[in-house]
Amino acid sequence: MSGAQLRRLAVAALVGAAAMLLPAATAHAATTTCEPQGSISANGGEYTIQANEWNSSDRQCITYTGGTAWSVSTANFTLSGGAPATYPSIYKGCHWGACTANSGMPIQVSKIASSTSSWSTTQPASGAYDVAYDLWTNSAPTTGGQPDGSEIMIWLNSRGGVSPFGAKVASANIAGLNWDVWTGRQTSWNIVSYVLQGGGTAFNGLNVKALIDDSVARGVTNANHYLLDAEAGFEIWKGGQGLATNSFSFNATAGTGGGGGSLLSQGRPVTASSQENASYPPANAVDGNTSTRWSSAFQDGQWIDVDLGSAHQITKVVLNWEAAYARQFRVQASNDPSFATSTDLYATSAGTGGVNTLTVSGSGRYVRVLGQTRATPYGVSLWEFQVFGS
Repeated sequence: MSGAQLRRLAVAALVGAAAMLLPAATAHAATTTCEPQGSISANGGEYTIQANEWNSSDRQCITYTGGTAWSVSTANFTLSGGAPATYPSIYKGCHWGACTANSGMPIQVSKIASSTSSWSTTQPASGAYDVAYDLWTNSAPTTGGQPDGSEIMIWLNSRGGVSPFGAKVASANIAGLNWDVWTGRQTSWNIVSYVLQGGGTAFNGLNVKALIDDSVARGVTNANHYLLDAEAGFEIWKGGQGLATNSFSFNATAGTGGGGGSLLSQGRPVTASSQENASYPPANAVDGNTSTRWSSAFQDGQWIDVDLGSAHQITKVVLNWEAAYARQFRVQASNDPSFATSTDLYATSAGTGGVNTLTVSGSGRYVRVLGQTRATPYGVSLWEFQVFGS
């Protein structure tokens, strides 16, 4: 549910592009609800279709025609800004405490071994709306209210100049597709939106896990939290009648170690060789907030290390560099806080900055990033420094 979110209208619209449609659903006696919070069980209880009209009193009806096919059969919203009028959607999992059958969720983010989705839509040529997934994570495996972890939105398309909450922070190729990445913070949860460049009408076999992993790497999603559900629908400001899902599927499966292990470093004690000034302390690199950062003195050889509390097996390190990154650096593990003896988990002399997701193997209580040579005249700076393992 995107009920608590704010959206703003932007000047330019994202232009939709054609995409391959999936097979239509089997014929079925139509079921319609015009209740603002009405819902319809779909595909034998595997999914639920929800009206989810929360910011308008205008009439909206949704109609289910079988399988996972449904449409907005009545709507003519007229909002010109602010939050959307409604988010009619289909979901799988546990949405505000209401769970579908045999969904495999909740599932701890660090244990997701695979997650894929296909979605075919029909989009009218007029109106103001987005066509987007909404994935929710929470610190506990159940909640009857607003999740407190993260909201991961995946935008297939939009029309009428709508744009995500927050600010655009990057463009990235993830799961073989090009995205614009937006992030923001609401009162009690983080938001990341992956906006498909060029837009489209369908995803076929989208690698959702790759996007979830990216949200973890950016510090938006906590790997120890739980994926509660996956929703796919239409946030509507204007119009809306004729928006439809032709078919939809979502699957998430758990593995014994998927995701690279548990996040060990967040909120742990951290030290550094220096800090640029009081605004950029080392603790910023492990606070889970991608809008705060550690920044060193303007010298080579600067380092930051985190105390994991006890020795752990280390399987993954994620470095989210600010523009001031290290060209040559090492990631080291040790049981000695002075690093008099240490093991290199990773080393490179060709660093490129950005988000580095490093698969490693080693053990230790302390993990250090040693920036041997800077790539810029400034120091080295990290938005987030994350260590995963068991």
